[in-house]
Amino acid sequence: MGRSVRAFIATITILGAVGIGTIVRAETLTDAMISAYKHSGLLDQNRALLRVADEDVAQAVSKLRPIISYYANATYSDPVAPGASYLSSNIGLQASLLLWDGNGSKYAIEAKKEAVLATREALINVEQSVLLRTVTAYMNMRREMEFVALRQNNVRLISEQLRASKDRFEVGEITRTDVSLAESRLAGARANLAAAQGNLARSREEYRVAIGHYPKSLASPPKRPATARSMEEARAISYRSHPLMKKVQHDVTAAELGIEQAESLMKPNLKLTGRINNSSYGITSSSVGLELGGPIYQGGQLSSVVRQAIARRDAARAGLHILRNDIAQGVGNAWAIVQVSRAALDASNRQIRAARVAHRGVKEEASLGSRTTLDVLNSEQELLDAQANRISAITDQYVATYSLLSAMGLLTVDHLKLGIQTYDPAGYYNAVHNAPADSTRGKRLDRVLKALGKQ
Repeated sequence: MGRSVRAFIATITILGAVGIGTIVRAETLTDAMISAYKHSGLLDQNRALLRVADEDVAQAVSKLRPIISYYANATYSDPVAPGASYLSSNIGLQASLLLWDGNGSKYAIEAKKEAVLATREALINVEQSVLLRTVTAYMNMRREMEFVALRQNNVRLISEQLRASKDRFEVGEITRTDVSLAESRLAGARANLAAAQGNLARSREEYRVAIGHYPKSLASPPKRPATARSMEEARAISYRSHPLMKKVQHDVTAAELGIEQAESLMKPNLKLTGRINNSSYGITSSSVGLELGGPIYQGGQLSSVVRQAIARRDAARAGLHILRNDIAQGVGNAWAIVQVSRAALDASNRQIRAARVAHRGVKEEASLGSRTTLDVLNSEQELLDAQANRISAITDQYVATYSLLSAMGLLTVDHLKLGIQTYDPAGYYNAVHNAPADSTRGKRLDRVLKALGKQ
């Protein structure tokens, strides 16, 4: 084990001995979740993807705005007859405005808006993943810290027993075999301590990645949040609240709009056009007109586009059905794990009480000569196992509870009431959805990002 890890473990031990609260404020689970929310690169990435979807709406809206462009050309002609070459040029402006396209642009805009709503729900699901990883990292870190302390205490106790065994061997009360058994258990205890220290080091690295910094001291976890009174209630909530369910519902709506958009390609479109032209001959001309056009035959392409849109809609609907079953299964699994962890914690509490009574009895009987060193070591190992089981059961119960919240779609900053300013998904959309010609209206988003510490 590296020097830095040993130093860290020593620090934890000292803090536990003198009282963590008297030296440094312990980091709470709420602190960890707030830190993870503020510093998650995964959340930043998906927020940027949401802004990409926002810009899709702006681009769809822009197709209903006037399109203005300029042109300039120069042509040099050199005919066969000598002396007749000339240079001509034209410069001008042209503009067009789509008046009607069978409502294709309207359906495209609505579909992009549905895509924005779907992406917002995907962002909420990512938020759930970040917070669940935070809870898992926090609770695992606490568990490994307690395991190390437990293993250290076990090494200390067995060392004392070994010294006592050697003293008893010197006066002939026990045999060399009893001493060897104690030595063997001490070696095993030291190996288990080394393994626990290695697990602690790995948990520490996971903590840094999940939360954004290494842990210092960790407070006891708060009261577990409320979930649901029954599995059926939890499933009903998940159908209404889970962000992935909402996302796929928006995907279905967007796919249905895609059919309307595909069918509009078969309809004519009407444009208002205008042009101003100035030629090198000093002639200026201008024109305004209407253009009506539409497809007659494109080799079956447009019919294929419609069939493809229908297939996409059917696939989205099937995806919604699959997701509903997956969410129901996820809730059922999480509910079962919560119940199992609760039973395991209750059993481990009873196991510890019984193991402590047994260990005290075995030690007293051994002092009277009716028990062997092996009996003492075995009773101590049973107590150690019971204590370790309780630590794991507490960790599993917390992680399972938050996993159930996630399966229900409620593991969010808002639902947990963490008390911090959250990312505003509508800020950027409101600044760009009307397709502004510049980015000055994005200042509202800049203020949100600055408040989150991203600028």
